[in-house]
Amino acid sequence: MTLSVSSAFDGGNIRLVAIEGDRIDLEIANDHQSDFYQWFYFRLTGAGGRPVEMRILNCAGAAYPLGWENYRALMSYDREEWERVDSDFADGILTIRVTPASNSAWFAYFAPYTMERHHDLIAEAAAHPAVHYRSLGKTLDGQDMDYLRIGEGPLQVWLYARQHPGESMAEWWMEGALERLLDDGDPVARRLTEAATFHIVPNMNPDGSKRGHLRTNAVGTNLNREWHEPTAERSPEVLCVRNEMDRTGVDFAMDVHGDEAIPANFLAGFEGIPSWNKAQQGVFDSFAKALERISPDFQTSRGYEVARPGQANMSMSTSQLAERFGAVSMTLEMPFKDNEDLPDPVYGWSPQRSRLLARSCLDALLAILPELKARKQG
Repeated sequence: MTLSVSSAFDGGNIRLVAIEGDRIDLEIANDHQSDFYQWFYFRLTGAGGRPVEMRILNCAGAAYPLGWENYRALMSYDREEWERVDSDFADGILTIRVTPASNSAWFAYFAPYTMERHHDLIAEAAAHPAVHYRSLGKTLDGQDMDYLRIGEGPLQVWLYARQHPGESMAEWWMEGALERLLDDGDPVARRLTEAATFHIVPNMNPDGSKRGHLRTNAVGTNLNREWHEPTAERSPEVLCVRNEMDRTGVDFAMDVHGDEAIPANFLAGFEGIPSWNKAQQGVFDSFAKALERISPDFQTSRGYEVARPGQANMSMSTSQLAERFGAVSMTLEMPFKDNEDLPDPVYGWSPQRSRLLARSCLDALLAILPELKARKQG
């Protein structure tokens, strides 16, 4: 069979440069109206039983070149199970070497979470009697901003993910969180939904997700730099979500992401905001300690540099919500590579581990409920 490469599907991204024998040269396309690129997702046909070498030529100019070091690409035959494959990065080129067992195989930067799967997630959740569903507004491409409300407690908890659409592990995390919160027999879920009202936006960037972007929406806007001043023209996704937050208030918030370079799970906080105080920071620290105690996949020794007093980037959601509402807010980062403290040679960091980490985060939230309640009442 003739070798062929395609990406004209939900979330796809690759550009074919050349096919010469068993070698395929490729490039990743930029996000629309943006210089960002790093996400790839494509299908290879005609290579069953044939050793092929696929070279992604433009990796040196990607958004996060350090993300390619010690990185291994993912391959799937059924788009459900994604295994790591032989990959190496040298001279600005990522080379993937594989002998597919089938004439049809998919390759991706991380296990994709397509908009079709997102719609299945929303449909199943919205059908649950404990869930109140609303569309908060429309994206620039006309997609719905899906919002789910669960629970009736006085604490206002916001969980939102995938501001950067290529960080698909964030929506796998959301799937795990929703599975647990909607398990009627789970005692943790019962306690949490008695104490709190959960406001959940599983995908903040539907347009970028469908277009196969790494970091931006339909017009090249990085949504996590819009929270200080969102507009209907550039960032309607942030505008409609922040408006709803203004209506409900926010006591606790988690913004779920993925990090290209750091092979670990970690939290980023709000240390540099103008109104920072020890009590607010103390609850954040309690959550981090609880999560580290609960999950072997979480650690606190590695992460981003902490902002100095008064130097927080207020255009980012975690800082904006901590300042705007006095919320205990945080960004959760998961790896594209693996957790090097607990490596998995077959799957690396994976959808299943993302889902399990979500469950651990809910356990940690339960552990700090008394502190959150005390802050709200005090």
